[in-house]
Amino acid sequence: MAGLHLIEHPLIQHKISLLRDKNTGVKEFRELTSETAMLICYEATRDLPLKEVEIATPVAVAKTKVISGRKLAFVPILRAGLGMIDGVTNMVPAAKIGHIGMFSDDEHNIVKYYSKLPEDIAERDVIIVDPMLATGSSAIYAIDEIKKAGVKNIKFMCIVAAPEGIKNVLDKHPDIDIYCGVQDQGLDENKYIVPGMGDAGDRIFGTK
Repeated sequence: MAGLHLIEHPLIQHKISLLRDKNTGVKEFRELTSETAMLICYEATRDLPLKEVEIATPVAVAKTKVISGRKLAFVPILRAGLGMIDGVTNMVPAAKIGHIGMFSDDEHNIVKYYSKLPEDIAERDVIIVDPMLATGSSAIYAIDEIKKAGVKNIKFMCIVAAPEGIKNVLDKHPDIDIYCGVQDQGLDENKYIVPGMGDAGDRIFGTK
């Protein structure tokens, strides 16, 4: 059933605590973002279908299982979503990758500046990745774009989410599953997640 999935695994919670720390440097922040994305991806792909195959081991023939049928694509929201790509593709190396670039202007309107999706995107399940889900505007825009491309099964994956963003995404797209590590208190007057972990893009790429 679509909706919010909070992934409360101890390793994820530990890494999020380190991500929150303002003293965590760029290198460690980047590594933690990738590692946390990999762990959340483990849960987000739990429903992939399996089929039984026969494999010759050094001892005998084993009846065992492999992923069946469903092809995946990951779509990071630029630029912070790039910090999650190494982690998720470590889990699913055969997945294709699209990119959607956007930013909020001074009036918090979404401005798209880049979009490039795999040619066969409509045949794939898509997981959109972005470390932060704040107001939900970027996520909603990305979901709209991917649905226009013909994709039927979409998930959104983040590390930290605000209740406002979760509500806005699910109000607009009730068929979407949101996977995240923690739901925070809310947004401040500048639309930053509180307590959050600061600007994920700046902390991943060392730009402040």
